[in-house]
Amino acid sequence: MLLITPALAAGPAETAGTVTGKYVGPGGCAASSCHGSVQPKTVTRIFQNEYSIWIAQDKHARAFSVLSNPVSLRIGRILNIGRPDQAARCLVCHSLYVPSEQRVQIFEPDDGVSCESCHGPASGWLGPHTQRDWPHEKSVALGMYDTRNLTGRTEKCLTCHLGTAEKFVDHEMIAAGHPDLTFELALFTSVMPRHWKMPQSYETGAWRQVQAWGVGEAVQLRASLNRVSRRAKDAKGAWPEYAELDCFACHHSLTPALDSWRQERGYAGHRPGNPPWNQSREVIFRALVEEISPDAARQFNEEITRLANLMNQLNGNREEIGASADRAAALADQLGKQVEAQNYDAALTLRLLRRVARDGASIANEDERAAEQAAMTLDSLFTAYNQNVKPANGAEVRAAIDGLFQQLQNPSAYSAPKFAAQMQRVSELLGR
Repeated sequence: MLLITPALAAGPAETAGTVTGKYVGPGGCAASSCHGSVQPKTVTRIFQNEYSIWIAQDKHARAFSVLSNPVSLRIGRILNIGRPDQAARCLVCHSLYVPSEQRVQIFEPDDGVSCESCHGPASGWLGPHTQRDWPHEKSVALGMYDTRNLTGRTEKCLTCHLGTAEKFVDHEMIAAGHPDLTFELALFTSVMPRHWKMPQSYETGAWRQVQAWGVGEAVQLRASLNRVSRRAKDAKGAWPEYAELDCFACHHSLTPALDSWRQERGYAGHRPGNPPWNQSREVIFRALVEEISPDAARQFNEEITRLANLMNQLNGNREEIGASADRAAALADQLGKQVEAQNYDAALTLRLLRRVARDGASIANEDERAAEQAAMTLDSLFTAYNQNVKPANGAEVRAAIDGLFQQLQNPSAYSAPKFAAQMQRVSELLGR
Protein backbone atom coordinates (compact mmCIF):
# COMPACT_ATOMS: atom_id res chain seq x y z
CA MET A 1 0.00 0.00 0.00
CA LEU A 2 1.18 3.48 -0.85
CA LEU A 3 1.88 5.69 2.14
CA ILE A 4 1.71 9.44 1.69
CA THR A 5 4.87 11.48 2.09
CA PRO A 6 4.85 15.17 2.99
CA ALA A 7 6.27 16.07 -0.39
CA LEU A 8 3.09 14.79 -2.00
CA ALA A 9 0.68 16.34 0.41
CA ALA A 10 0.02 19.71 -1.18
CA GLY A 11 -2.06 18.44 -4.09
CA PRO A 12 -1.75 17.79 -7.83
CA ALA A 13 -0.56 21.23 -8.91
CA GLU A 14 2.06 21.45 -6.20
CA THR A 15 3.50 18.00 -6.83
CA ALA A 16 3.84 18.88 -10.51
CA GLY A 17 6.34 21.57 -9.51
CA THR A 18 4.05 24.48 -10.34
CA VAL A 19 3.84 26.08 -6.89
CA THR A 20 3.78 29.86 -6.93
CA GLY A 21 4.63 31.13 -3.47
CA LYS A 22 4.79 29.40 -0.14
CA TYR A 23 2.39 28.69 2.70
CA VAL A 24 2.09 31.13 5.58
CA GLY A 25 -0.49 29.28 7.69
CA PRO A 26 -3.95 30.43 8.77
CA GLY A 27 -2.52 33.00 11.18
CA GLY A 28 -1.62 35.15 8.20
CA CYS A 29 -5.33 35.77 7.58
CA ALA A 30 -6.47 36.17 11.19
CA ALA A 31 -5.92 39.88 11.90
CA SER A 32 -9.10 41.87 12.53
CA SER A 33 -8.11 44.25 9.75
CA CYS A 34 -7.88 41.31 7.32
CA HIS A 35 -10.31 38.38 7.68
CA GLY A 36 -10.47 38.09 11.47
CA SER A 37 -13.10 40.70 12.26
CA VAL A 38 -15.77 39.48 14.67
CA GLN A 39 -18.53 41.38 12.89
CA PRO A 40 -18.93 41.76 9.11
CA LYS A 41 -17.86 45.09 7.69
CA THR A 42 -19.54 47.07 4.93
CA VAL A 43 -16.79 49.48 3.97
CA THR A 44 -14.94 46.95 1.79
CA ARG A 45 -15.94 44.51 -0.92
CA ILE A 46 -15.54 41.62 1.54
CA PHE A 47 -16.99 41.21 5.02
CA GLN A 48 -13.54 40.70 6.65
CA ASN A 49 -14.93 38.13 9.13
CA GLU A 50 -14.15 35.10 6.96
CA TYR A 51 -11.49 33.70 9.30
CA SER A 52 -13.81 34.15 12.28
CA ILE A 53 -16.59 32.21 10.54
CA TRP A 54 -14.19 29.43 9.58
CA ILE A 55 -12.59 28.99 12.99
CA ALA A 56 -15.90 29.13 14.90
CA GLN A 57 -18.37 27.36 12.61
CA ASP A 58 -16.69 25.41 9.82
CA LYS A 59 -16.15 21.66 10.25
CA HIS A 60 -12.97 21.98 8.19
CA ALA A 61 -11.40 23.79 11.15
CA ARG A 62 -11.98 20.67 13.26
CA ALA A 63 -10.74 18.15 10.70
CA PHE A 64 -7.53 17.66 12.66
CA SER A 65 -9.16 17.21 16.05
CA VAL A 66 -11.16 14.18 14.90
CA LEU A 67 -7.88 12.33 14.35
CA SER A 68 -7.52 11.85 18.10
CA ASN A 69 -11.02 10.54 18.82
CA PRO A 70 -11.50 6.86 19.79
CA VAL A 71 -12.55 5.72 16.30
CA SER A 72 -9.54 7.39 14.65
CA LEU A 73 -7.13 5.95 17.20
CA ARG A 74 -8.57 2.51 16.53
CA ILE A 75 -8.12 3.05 12.77
CA GLY A 76 -4.49 3.89 13.42
CA ARG A 77 -4.01 0.68 15.41
CA ILE A 78 -5.69 -1.48 12.78
CA LEU A 79 -3.68 0.02 9.94
CA ASN A 80 -0.49 0.01 12.01
CA ILE A 81 0.26 3.65 11.19
CA GLY A 82 0.59 4.92 14.75
CA ARG A 83 -1.37 7.94 15.94
CA PRO A 84 -3.48 9.33 13.09
CA ASP A 85 -2.79 12.90 14.26
CA GLN A 86 0.89 12.23 13.51
CA ALA A 87 0.51 10.09 10.38
CA ALA A 88 1.11 11.71 7.00
CA ARG A 89 -1.47 9.41 5.47
CA CYS A 90 -4.16 11.13 7.55
CA LEU A 91 -2.74 14.63 7.84
CA VAL A 92 -2.71 15.23 4.09
CA CYS A 93 -6.49 15.59 4.11
CA HIS A 94 -7.16 16.55 7.73
CA SER A 95 -4.80 19.52 7.90
CA LEU A 96 -2.64 21.93 5.94
CA TYR A 97 0.25 19.49 5.68
CA VAL A 98 3.07 20.71 3.48
CA PRO A 99 6.84 20.17 3.66
CA SER A 100 8.95 22.66 5.59
CA GLU A 101 10.58 24.06 2.45
CA GLN A 102 7.16 25.22 1.25
CA ARG A 103 6.47 27.15 4.48
CA VAL A 104 7.29 30.79 5.08
CA GLN A 105 6.98 30.31 8.83
CA ILE A 106 6.25 27.58 11.33
CA PHE A 107 2.62 26.53 11.73
CA GLU A 108 1.03 23.44 13.15
CA PRO A 109 -1.46 20.97 11.62
CA ASP A 110 -3.91 21.35 14.50
CA ASP A 111 -5.68 24.20 12.66
CA GLY A 112 -7.23 21.53 10.44
CA VAL A 113 -8.18 22.24 6.85
CA SER A 114 -7.39 25.94 6.82
CA CYS A 115 -7.38 28.87 4.39
CA GLU A 116 -4.55 27.79 2.12
CA SER A 117 -5.83 24.22 1.90
CA CYS A 118 -8.46 25.59 -0.47
CA HIS A 119 -7.09 28.96 -1.56
CA GLY A 120 -3.50 28.00 -2.28
CA PRO A 121 -0.11 29.19 -0.94
CA ALA A 122 -0.49 32.83 0.06
CA SER A 123 2.98 34.33 0.22
CA GLY A 124 2.80 35.61 -3.35
CA TRP A 125 -0.51 37.43 -3.02
CA LEU A 126 -1.03 37.92 0.72
CA GLY A 127 0.20 41.50 0.78
CA PRO A 128 -0.82 42.74 -2.68
CA HIS A 129 -4.39 41.44 -2.52
CA THR A 130 -5.20 43.92 0.26
CA GLN A 131 -4.73 46.84 -2.12
CA ARG A 132 -7.79 48.74 -3.24
CA ASP A 133 -9.02 47.59 -6.67
CA TRP A 134 -6.59 44.66 -6.71
CA PRO A 135 -8.11 42.20 -9.25
CA HIS A 136 -8.76 38.59 -8.40
CA GLU A 137 -6.95 37.52 -11.57
CA LYS A 138 -3.65 38.93 -10.30
CA SER A 139 -3.96 36.91 -7.11
CA VAL A 140 -4.58 33.77 -9.17
CA ALA A 141 -1.47 34.53 -11.21
CA LEU A 142 0.50 34.76 -7.95
CA GLY A 143 -0.64 31.39 -6.62
CA MET A 144 -4.21 31.80 -5.33
CA TYR A 145 -6.44 28.87 -6.27
CA ASP A 146 -9.41 30.05 -8.32
CA THR A 147 -12.40 28.71 -6.38
CA ARG A 148 -14.74 30.93 -8.40
CA ASN A 149 -14.28 28.54 -11.31
CA LEU A 150 -16.78 25.73 -10.74
CA THR A 151 -14.68 23.05 -12.41
CA GLY A 152 -11.59 24.12 -10.50
CA ARG A 153 -13.53 24.35 -7.24
CA THR A 154 -14.86 20.82 -7.65
CA GLU A 155 -11.43 19.49 -8.51
CA LYS A 156 -9.99 21.09 -5.38
CA CYS A 157 -12.73 19.63 -3.15
CA LEU A 158 -12.31 16.20 -4.69
CA THR A 159 -8.61 16.00 -3.86
CA CYS A 160 -9.84 14.95 -0.42
CA HIS A 161 -13.54 14.15 -0.91
CA LEU A 162 -12.71 11.57 -3.62
CA GLY A 163 -8.93 11.33 -3.48
CA THR A 164 -5.93 11.39 -5.78
CA ALA A 165 -3.19 8.94 -6.66
CA GLU A 166 -1.25 10.18 -3.62
CA LYS A 167 -4.00 10.55 -1.01
CA PHE A 168 -7.00 8.29 -0.94
CA VAL A 169 -9.44 6.16 1.02
CA ASP A 170 -9.41 2.54 -0.09
CA HIS A 171 -11.25 -0.54 1.11
CA GLU A 172 -8.60 -1.28 3.71
CA MET A 173 -9.17 2.12 5.32
CA ILE A 174 -12.95 1.70 5.14
CA ALA A 175 -12.68 -1.73 6.76
CA ALA A 176 -10.61 -0.13 9.53
CA GLY A 177 -13.39 2.38 10.21
CA HIS A 178 -12.89 5.37 7.90
CA PRO A 179 -16.20 6.43 6.31
CA ASP A 180 -16.63 5.95 2.58
CA LEU A 181 -16.37 9.16 0.56
CA THR A 182 -19.44 10.82 -0.94
CA PHE A 183 -19.75 14.29 -2.45
CA GLU A 184 -22.15 16.67 -4.16
CA LEU A 185 -20.78 20.15 -4.82
CA ALA A 186 -23.95 22.23 -4.55
CA LEU A 187 -25.21 20.57 -1.36
CA PHE A 188 -21.81 20.46 0.34
CA THR A 189 -21.30 24.13 -0.49
CA SER A 190 -24.74 25.12 0.75
CA VAL A 191 -24.26 23.52 4.18
CA MET A 192 -20.91 25.22 4.75
CA PRO A 193 -21.11 28.35 6.90
CA ARG A 194 -20.83 30.94 4.16
CA HIS A 195 -17.63 32.97 4.50
CA TRP A 196 -17.66 34.48 1.03
CA LYS A 197 -19.67 36.68 -1.27
CA MET A 198 -19.33 36.52 -5.01
CA PRO A 199 -18.63 39.72 -6.95
CA GLN A 200 -21.81 40.83 -8.70
CA SER A 201 -19.98 40.85 -12.02
CA TYR A 202 -19.18 37.15 -11.65
CA GLU A 203 -22.62 35.89 -10.71
CA THR A 204 -24.31 34.09 -13.61
CA GLY A 205 -27.79 34.64 -12.30
CA ALA A 206 -30.33 33.06 -10.03
CA TRP A 207 -29.63 29.55 -11.26
CA ARG A 208 -25.94 29.34 -10.44
CA GLN A 209 -26.61 26.65 -7.82
CA VAL A 210 -28.07 24.42 -10.55
CA GLN A 211 -25.01 25.06 -12.71
CA ALA A 212 -22.80 24.21 -9.72
CA TRP A 213 -24.70 20.96 -9.23
CA GLY A 214 -24.25 20.00 -12.88
CA VAL A 215 -20.57 20.87 -13.05
CA GLY A 216 -19.96 19.11 -9.76
CA GLU A 217 -21.61 15.94 -11.04
CA ALA A 218 -19.59 16.00 -14.27
CA VAL A 219 -16.23 16.64 -12.62
CA GLN A 220 -16.88 14.11 -9.87
CA LEU A 221 -17.78 11.43 -12.39
CA ARG A 222 -14.71 12.17 -14.50
CA ALA A 223 -12.49 12.00 -11.42
CA SER A 224 -14.08 8.75 -10.24
CA LEU A 225 -13.56 7.18 -13.67
CA ASN A 226 -9.93 8.29 -13.62
CA ARG A 227 -9.64 6.64 -10.21
CA VAL A 228 -11.03 3.37 -11.59
CA SER A 229 -8.51 3.51 -14.43
CA ARG A 230 -5.63 4.33 -12.10
CA ARG A 231 -6.42 1.49 -9.75
CA ALA A 232 -7.03 -1.03 -12.52
CA LYS A 233 -3.70 -0.22 -14.16
CA ASP A 234 -1.70 -0.36 -10.94
CA ALA A 235 -0.17 -3.83 -11.12
CA LYS A 236 1.04 -3.53 -7.52
CA GLY A 237 -2.31 -2.43 -6.12
CA ALA A 238 -5.07 -4.62 -4.78
CA TRP A 239 -7.62 -5.74 -7.35
CA PRO A 240 -10.49 -5.77 -7.30
CA GLU A 241 -10.39 -2.63 -5.17
CA TYR A 242 -13.62 -3.14 -3.28
CA ALA A 243 -13.99 0.59 -2.58
CA GLU A 244 -15.03 0.91 -6.24
CA LEU A 245 -17.89 -1.55 -5.76
CA ASP A 246 -21.33 -1.30 -4.20
CA CYS A 247 -20.67 -1.42 -0.45
CA PHE A 248 -24.18 -2.48 0.46
CA ALA A 249 -24.27 -5.42 -1.90
CA CYS A 250 -22.39 -7.09 0.97
CA HIS A 251 -22.77 -4.79 3.97
CA HIS A 252 -26.50 -4.88 4.51
CA SER A 253 -28.80 -6.22 7.18
CA LEU A 254 -29.70 -9.84 6.53
CA THR A 255 -33.37 -10.71 6.28
CA PRO A 256 -35.29 -13.92 5.58
CA ALA A 257 -35.06 -14.73 1.88
CA LEU A 258 -38.77 -14.10 1.40
CA ASP A 259 -38.29 -10.50 2.60
CA SER A 260 -35.15 -9.70 0.57
CA TRP A 261 -35.77 -6.91 -1.92
CA ARG A 262 -32.33 -7.52 -3.46
CA GLN A 263 -33.15 -11.14 -4.26
CA GLU A 264 -36.57 -10.09 -5.51
CA ARG A 265 -34.92 -7.49 -7.73
CA GLY A 266 -32.45 -10.01 -9.12
CA TYR A 267 -28.89 -9.48 -10.32
CA ALA A 268 -29.16 -8.31 -13.91
CA GLY A 269 -25.79 -7.59 -15.47
CA HIS A 270 -23.68 -9.57 -13.04
CA ARG A 271 -23.37 -12.96 -11.42
CA PRO A 272 -25.25 -13.33 -8.11
CA GLY A 273 -22.69 -12.99 -5.34
CA ASN A 274 -20.45 -10.60 -7.27
CA PRO A 275 -20.62 -7.12 -5.71
CA PRO A 276 -21.36 -4.81 -8.66
CA TRP A 277 -19.60 -1.58 -9.55
CA ASN A 278 -20.85 1.44 -7.62
CA GLN A 279 -22.53 3.48 -10.38
CA SER A 280 -24.14 6.07 -8.11
CA ARG A 281 -22.22 8.97 -9.63
CA GLU A 282 -23.08 7.95 -13.18
CA VAL A 283 -26.77 7.24 -12.51
CA ILE A 284 -27.54 10.85 -11.58
CA PHE A 285 -25.27 12.40 -14.21
CA ARG A 286 -27.12 10.40 -16.85
CA ALA A 287 -30.32 12.35 -16.12
CA LEU A 288 -28.57 15.65 -16.77
CA VAL A 289 -26.86 14.53 -19.97
CA GLU A 290 -30.00 12.97 -21.40
CA GLU A 291 -31.78 16.27 -20.79
CA ILE A 292 -29.26 18.60 -22.44
CA SER A 293 -27.54 16.38 -25.04
CA PRO A 294 -29.41 13.15 -25.94
CA ASP A 295 -26.99 12.18 -28.73
CA ALA A 296 -23.95 12.52 -26.49
CA ALA A 297 -25.81 10.66 -23.78
CA ARG A 298 -26.20 7.61 -26.01
CA GLN A 299 -22.47 7.42 -26.69
CA PHE A 300 -21.65 7.96 -23.03
CA ASN A 301 -24.15 5.33 -21.87
CA GLU A 302 -22.72 2.78 -24.30
CA GLU A 303 -19.24 3.22 -22.83
CA ILE A 304 -20.50 3.17 -19.26
CA THR A 305 -22.41 -0.05 -19.97
CA ARG A 306 -19.25 -1.58 -21.43
CA LEU A 307 -17.27 -0.56 -18.36
CA ALA A 308 -19.95 -1.85 -15.98
CA ASN A 309 -19.96 -5.23 -17.72
CA LEU A 310 -16.19 -5.47 -17.25
CA MET A 311 -16.27 -4.27 -13.63
CA ASN A 312 -19.05 -6.71 -12.75
CA GLN A 313 -17.13 -9.76 -13.90
CA LEU A 314 -15.63 -11.99 -11.22
CA ASN A 315 -12.12 -11.27 -12.48
CA GLY A 316 -12.45 -8.54 -15.11
CA ASN A 317 -9.52 -7.78 -17.41
CA ARG A 318 -7.68 -4.88 -15.78
CA GLU A 319 -6.25 -3.50 -19.01
CA GLU A 320 -9.67 -3.46 -20.66
CA ILE A 321 -11.21 -1.86 -17.57
CA GLY A 322 -8.54 0.85 -17.54
CA ALA A 323 -9.00 1.59 -21.24
CA SER A 324 -12.79 1.73 -20.96
CA ALA A 325 -12.60 3.97 -17.89
CA ASP A 326 -10.24 6.30 -19.78
CA ARG A 327 -12.68 6.57 -22.68
CA ALA A 328 -15.60 7.19 -20.36
CA ALA A 329 -13.61 9.82 -18.44
CA ALA A 330 -12.79 11.63 -21.70
CA LEU A 331 -16.48 11.65 -22.63
CA ALA A 332 -17.39 12.91 -19.15
CA ASP A 333 -14.85 15.69 -19.57
CA GLN A 334 -16.37 16.75 -22.91
CA LEU A 335 -19.87 16.60 -21.45
CA GLY A 336 -18.70 18.58 -18.46
CA LYS A 337 -17.79 21.49 -20.71
CA GLN A 338 -21.29 21.41 -22.19
CA VAL A 339 -22.78 21.26 -18.72
CA GLU A 340 -20.84 24.32 -17.60
CA ALA A 341 -21.80 26.29 -20.71
CA GLN A 342 -25.46 25.30 -20.47
CA ASN A 343 -28.03 28.01 -19.78
CA TYR A 344 -29.94 27.10 -16.63
CA ASP A 345 -33.41 28.38 -15.88
CA ALA A 346 -36.64 27.43 -14.13
CA ALA A 347 -37.89 25.21 -16.95
CA LEU A 348 -34.70 23.12 -17.19
CA THR A 349 -34.44 22.84 -13.41
CA LEU A 350 -38.00 21.56 -13.17
CA ARG A 351 -37.41 19.05 -15.98
CA LEU A 352 -34.32 17.76 -14.16
CA LEU A 353 -36.22 17.47 -10.91
CA ARG A 354 -39.02 15.55 -12.61
CA ARG A 355 -36.65 13.28 -14.51
CA VAL A 356 -34.68 12.25 -11.42
CA ALA A 357 -37.82 11.74 -9.32
CA ARG A 358 -39.54 9.82 -12.14
CA ASP A 359 -36.57 7.43 -12.29
CA GLY A 360 -36.98 6.73 -8.59
CA ALA A 361 -37.55 2.98 -8.88
CA SER A 362 -34.51 2.30 -11.06
CA ILE A 363 -32.31 4.59 -8.96
CA ALA A 364 -33.52 2.93 -5.76
CA ASN A 365 -32.62 -0.50 -7.12
CA GLU A 366 -29.03 0.66 -7.73
CA ASP A 367 -28.73 0.52 -3.93
CA GLU A 368 -28.04 2.95 -1.11
CA ARG A 369 -25.25 5.03 -2.64
CA ALA A 370 -27.30 5.86 -5.75
CA ALA A 371 -30.29 6.70 -3.55
CA GLU A 372 -28.09 8.99 -1.49
CA GLN A 373 -26.81 10.78 -4.59
CA ALA A 374 -30.39 11.18 -5.84
CA ALA A 375 -31.53 12.67 -2.54
CA MET A 376 -28.66 15.17 -2.54
CA THR A 377 -29.44 16.09 -6.15
CA LEU A 378 -33.13 16.68 -5.52
CA ASP A 379 -32.25 18.72 -2.45
CA SER A 380 -29.88 21.00 -4.40
CA LEU A 381 -32.14 21.42 -7.42
CA PHE A 382 -35.26 22.07 -5.42
CA THR A 383 -33.52 24.56 -3.14
CA ALA A 384 -32.72 26.66 -6.20
CA TYR A 385 -36.16 26.15 -7.75
CA ASN A 386 -37.98 26.99 -4.52
CA GLN A 387 -35.94 30.14 -3.96
CA ASN A 388 -36.57 31.47 -7.46
CA VAL A 389 -40.04 30.18 -8.38
CA LYS A 390 -41.68 29.73 -4.97
CA PRO A 391 -44.20 27.06 -6.04
CA ALA A 392 -47.44 26.88 -4.07
CA ASN A 393 -46.67 23.36 -2.82
CA GLY A 394 -43.04 24.12 -1.98
CA ALA A 395 -43.39 23.11 1.67
CA GLU A 396 -44.85 19.74 0.68
CA VAL A 397 -42.09 19.05 -1.82
CA ARG A 398 -39.46 20.00 0.74
CA ALA A 399 -41.00 17.65 3.30
CA ALA A 400 -41.08 14.83 0.73
CA ILE A 401 -37.39 15.35 -0.14
CA ASP A 402 -36.51 15.41 3.55
CA GLY A 403 -38.32 12.06 3.73
CA LEU A 404 -35.77 10.65 1.28
CA PHE A 405 -32.94 11.43 3.68
CA GLN A 406 -34.86 9.72 6.47
CA GLN A 407 -34.74 6.53 4.38
CA LEU A 408 -30.93 6.76 4.40
CA GLN A 409 -30.28 7.19 8.11
CA ASN A 410 -29.48 3.50 8.60
CA PRO A 411 -27.64 2.59 5.37
CA SER A 412 -27.30 -1.14 6.06
CA ALA A 413 -31.09 -1.38 6.53
CA TYR A 414 -31.79 0.54 3.30
CA SER A 415 -34.93 -0.60 1.48
CA ALA A 416 -35.21 0.10 -2.23
CA PRO A 417 -39.03 -0.35 -2.28
CA LYS A 418 -39.47 2.18 0.53
CA PHE A 419 -37.10 4.67 -1.09
CA ALA A 420 -38.83 4.22 -4.45
CA ALA A 421 -42.18 4.87 -2.80
CA GLN A 422 -40.87 8.12 -1.32
CA MET A 423 -39.43 9.10 -4.71
CA GLN A 424 -42.87 8.47 -6.19
CA ARG A 425 -44.30 10.89 -3.64
CA VAL A 426 -41.77 13.53 -4.71
CA SER A 427 -42.57 12.85 -8.37
CA GLU A 428 -46.31 13.29 -7.82
CA LEU A 429 -45.77 16.63 -6.10
CA LEU A 430 -43.48 17.86 -8.87
CA GLY A 431 -45.98 16.88 -11.55
CA ARG A 432 -45.27 15.46 -14.96
